[in-house]
Amino acid sequence: MNLVHLTASTFFGGPERQILGLAQRLRDADDFPEPISTTIASFAERGRCQAFVEEIRTQGFDAIRLANDFPSIRATLRELSQLLDRCQADVLFCHGYKADILGRIAARRVGIPAVAVSRGWTAENRKVRVYEWLDRRNLRFMDHVVCVSEGQAEKVRRWCSIPEERLSVIRNAARFEAASAREPASRERLLSFFHPREAVAKIVLAAGRLSPEKGFGVLVEAAAAILRNDPATGFVLFGEGVLRPELERRIAELGIARRFLMPGFRHDLDALIGAADIVALPSFTEGLPNVALEASAAGVPVVATAVGGTPEVIADGVSGFLVPAGNPALLAAKVCELLGAADLRRSMGNSGRSWMRTLFTFEAQAASYMELIDRLIRRLHGTKPRMRQPVSSPI
Repeated sequence: MNLVHLTASTFFGGPERQILGLAQRLRDADDFPEPISTTIASFAERGRCQAFVEEIRTQGFDAIRLANDFPSIRATLRELSQLLDRCQADVLFCHGYKADILGRIAARRVGIPAVAVSRGWTAENRKVRVYEWLDRRNLRFMDHVVCVSEGQAEKVRRWCSIPEERLSVIRNAARFEAASAREPASRERLLSFFHPREAVAKIVLAAGRLSPEKGFGVLVEAAAAILRNDPATGFVLFGEGVLRPELERRIAELGIARRFLMPGFRHDLDALIGAADIVALPSFTEGLPNVALEASAAGVPVVATAVGGTPEVIADGVSGFLVPAGNPALLAAKVCELLGAADLRRSMGNSGRSWMRTLFTFEAQAASYMELIDRLIRRLHGTKPRMRQPVSSPI
């Protein structure tokens, strides 16, 4: 069985980790009827895909950096079709609007199913909104759509009119490597971001793209209130994006620059998440947040907004707290409640870790994907061998 994933990676982040985690599980499992081979291809994205490409190869998988892209549609489709034919692909999994649109056409040309993995829409800016509108229009023509949460599935049902038989929910999985991060060395590394004179005792961590939908401006406002209540707290926000100047300016205006740090993008985020006391997730929209999954897997309680698939990860009052989006006062109140109760933090962290092991594992994810793959191939080809179309056929 040969699978191909197509994406447009700009850095090695949450979706990329999910693709690799699934590939690893499918490769290493001995409970499937035949070996599973995975090839992962990415549009070049002006060279920004290289971090993901290198990680793919490090993990022992075939990685393809595509030579063609928009606006060279014919050349791109030719390259994709030839790739699928060369890999003898049985199914193509598409991640993101560009992969969905071009991947669907290329898969049709070689006669294999094209599956869109729908993680969410950000509406980050006008250009992104146009692309996401195109993606929603295109999804109805995919052979199948996998949503990473029930929350995202509801959006797809509402906006894309996809029949239920062509829609599945297969949740993101938690990576339990972060559990080892509660070692003293990881805690010291996280504390080292602050000046020694600051005497930070507790750390609230956040991570993600610095863009409007992530709600980090709300976290900055909440942090000012939290620091008035608990001045021994430090905040660390990892990530990069267009809102960095605006966030830095507001942090300076509030006089909390020594306690609210933005160190940028980190490759060791797994370890740093597990070393925090609380993880904050103030998003306005989410599919199924990887940060919440990995925090819970590491036994760290999460204070998050009740948007998208987040309530499927965080049980309010059990593994963390859920608050309405855009409300810094309520976000601050729940963070303060946790900061003042070490036993509650420990209890919620343990509950979150147990919940991850129950539902959000790569074993469960891989089994669901294999069931879907079997259904797709049977539906498209029955028991007959697949007949490939010539890759030089017209669009």
